[in-house]
Amino acid sequence: MRVFTPLEVAKHAANKYLGVLVAAKFARVLNENTLFGSSAREKKLTTTALEELTSGSIDYRVIPRRKPGE
Repeated sequence: MRVFTPLEVAKHAANKYLGVLVAAKFARVLNENTLFGSSAREKKLTTTALEELTSGSIDYRVIPRRKPGE
């Protein structure tokens, strides 16, 4: 199992916390796609998501929250 350091994740995201959130959401997307496809997996989905993030394959954008009443 590969170990991802916070600095490695932060290189491809604004900070390490955002990087983990992006990887977690991407792992959920991967999980939904594997439910309909084959169930054979080599790696855990979180490991796959972190590998995709650190390689720069995931494009994401941050949408600011709206305040109530806007």
